[in-house]
Amino acid sequence: MKIAVLSPVAWRTPPEHYGPWEQMASNLTEGLIRMGYDVTLFATGNSVTSGKLDAVIPKGYEENKSTDAKVAECLHISNLMEKADNFDLIHNHFDFLPLTYSRLIDTPIITTIHGFSSPDIVPVYEKYNSESYYVSISQADRREELKYLATVYNGINVADFTFNDRPEDFLLFFGRIHPDKGTAAAIEIARRSNRRLIISGIIQDAVYFKERIEPFLNENIVFTGHAGSEVRNQLLGKAYALLHPINFNEPFGLSVAEAMMCGTPVIAFNRGSMPELVKSGETGYIVNSVDEAVEAVNQVTYLNRASCRDWSVSQFSCERMVGEYLKCYAHVLSNNY
Repeated sequence: MKIAVLSPVAWRTPPEHYGPWEQMASNLTEGLIRMGYDVTLFATGNSVTSGKLDAVIPKGYEENKSTDAKVAECLHISNLMEKADNFDLIHNHFDFLPLTYSRLIDTPIITTIHGFSSPDIVPVYEKYNSESYYVSISQADRREELKYLATVYNGINVADFTFNDRPEDFLLFFGRIHPDKGTAAAIEIARRSNRRLIISGIIQDAVYFKERIEPFLNENIVFTGHAGSEVRNQLLGKAYALLHPINFNEPFGLSVAEAMMCGTPVIAFNRGSMPELVKSGETGYIVNSVDEAVEAVNQVTYLNRASCRDWSVSQFSCERMVGEYLKCYAHVLSNNY
């Protein structure tokens, strides 16, 4: 079976900083290759893979601001579609735009829907509902208008995250600095809990950072900026708990799965996929307010960090994700040949 994996071209695959869709495209590609499959990754030219790389865009448009994003996307997607006959299956991680080619080629396309940026994009998915194969990344992130082949949780590389049963006393916020992610709420939770807070992530909303985050930074509320893979592993493992007070219905939270894989419990707001990721009372707490989050901080000491690790490995490993996608591939190919 020859598989083409279509990654976005906002960032490198895998990303050096931020880029969850690119990260999942990479994890899947490498997992399939380890199992002996013939995989070609369609991504930016500076991407890294142990398989074949096909690229027409040198660097991601978020990394090279002189690049026109729409032009890059059109060149990138058409490059694969013009070679579609070379593959038995195309796995699309690029959102809705590649679907517009699906009736023009014979090769079946599986599309992992990583989230809906706006209700305005749903009509495109609806148009190709009858002949497309959609996979959701959580049960919470499904639209009733669409038909789904399966739900497959994002998978991460277990070896990249070290279990730590001797945490330090700080709380951690790990993610984009943006109102959606609730960085300001994390600060409030930490202050009311009398705990030190480390904030790690890229600043995606500069005004929000300047007005809601920066004024509160001190020796107890520390902003570290972006964390590379080694620092990320250390922060997630050493944290007493990860705070995830999101303000939107998040399709999946990679940092949530990663923290638990290090043994760190998660205190998350009850939005989107969080009840699917966190076993409340066992691997963290699902809460509905800052007040409840403050109470949960005091309860974290009663949780078993090994149970957090075991749960995350069992549900969110790369191996499990690849296995679930191979079942999807078998279903699609049996329907098409």
